[in-house]
Amino acid sequence: MNSGIDTRYFYFEGDPSCGENSDQSNQRFLRGALHTGARAIGNCLANASMTPKDIDLLVVCTSTGYVCPDIGSRLIGPLGFRHDVQRASIVGLGCAGAIPSMQRACDFVRARPERIALMLTVEICSACYFVDNTLETVVGNAICSDGAAAMVLGTGPSHEPRYPEVLDFESYLDPSQLDQVGFDHQQGKLRIVLSNEIRNLAAPLLERALDPLLQRHSMSRSDLRFWIAHPGGRRIIDNVEKELCLTPSQTRFSREVLRNYGNMSSPTVLFVLDDVIQKGEPRPGDWGVMMALGPGMAAEVSLLKW
Repeated sequence: MNSGIDTRYFYFEGDPSCGENSDQSNQRFLRGALHTGARAIGNCLANASMTPKDIDLLVVCTSTGYVCPDIGSRLIGPLGFRHDVQRASIVGLGCAGAIPSMQRACDFVRARPERIALMLTVEICSACYFVDNTLETVVGNAICSDGAAAMVLGTGPSHEPRYPEVLDFESYLDPSQLDQVGFDHQQGKLRIVLSNEIRNLAAPLLERALDPLLQRHSMSRSDLRFWIAHPGGRRIIDNVEKELCLTPSQTRFSREVLRNYGNMSSPTVLFVLDDVIQKGEPRPGDWGVMMALGPGMAAEVSLLKW
């Protein structure tokens, strides 16, 4: 009731109150990732007036299950990708995974002009639900949800001015905080690790990635109109807003996504970007940053310009 979340979405089959063993959870992850991932890809390509045949690289990011062959390989046949499409699987980067995945896709299209990359982030967090009496499990189960988001990237001119150019990236890793967030294995199942300290670590880690990125482009925080921050939880947003001296207006898109969808792990920051694109009325020349924190502990930041 104190999570700042009104609605969440989950991929279930049959009665969700029935317990699952580890094999059943991973199979539900697979079916859910394929189903929701295919829908996200279909919507993305339709909005870009493209088909799977136009895609040269498929990047798939997930952390809530493991299958081999990977999710991307399993989507190629059913969705009709070309048989020579290249693949990249990004696994285990948690809530921050969308930004380094986007960086891999950007590296590809910049190195190979005229080629197109498609990035999919998909998580079935409900397949990782673990029931015990620890507070971190209670909090994780209270905020996490299922979802998918996809993005097309290329080097050609955009036909839609609402979409930004991705200019640069910066990471900051603090290995001393490695045990603060992620998953461990108990009884054959994934169990969320979500330390109470994350709310205090978030802003300082993000600053260590953000400041060098802005300095490299001779920019200050006041130059940024949009702050596209991953809403890891209500208190994390509160602390980031306070420590980075942001206004409620600058964090409203993050709070709206948290309220309407919960924390979907890696897709969530792309939902925030989509809200900015759809509702923020971006103008040519506007600057923004995407920010996310994930296991590692890692802060990931990307610089955008409209």
